[in-house]
Amino acid sequence: MAARIIFIFAILYTLLILILSLAQLGKISVGDFHPTDKIMHVSAYFGLAFIWFFYIFMKKPEEYHLKGAFIKVSLVVVAFGILIEVLQGALTSYRQPDWADILANTIGVLIALGVFLFFRKFLTRVKHQFNSFL
Repeated sequence: MAARIIFIFAILYTLLILILSLAQLGKISVGDFHPTDKIMHVSAYFGLAFIWFFYIFMKKPEEYHLKGAFIKVSLVVVAFGILIEVLQGALTSYRQPDWADILANTIGVLIALGVFLFFRKFLTRVKHQFNSFL
């Protein structure tokens, strides 16, 4: 049940990134803070990778080797970012593909992977509490 909820959230988050990446947006600011485009890419892809890692983590049994699955998820998320950059150049006149965006996306994915692996023991406890709650 918990994995299904996380899966739905992951799909919705993925669709949100796709839509926002192809939409025509103005400058985005939060109060007096004006995040750069690259910080937004790192943050968005950190979140995207992390939620998919969490889904795999919640779905798989304890003895399952997660590192291989996380590497596959990382590659798929990076490929998704590359695809979006290609689509921006092919489908829009107001967006341009940018190698620096791909690099920022990849950095976000790598940070998410590192954070997830670093906090794996803590997340295992969260997994048990989450499963016992549902």
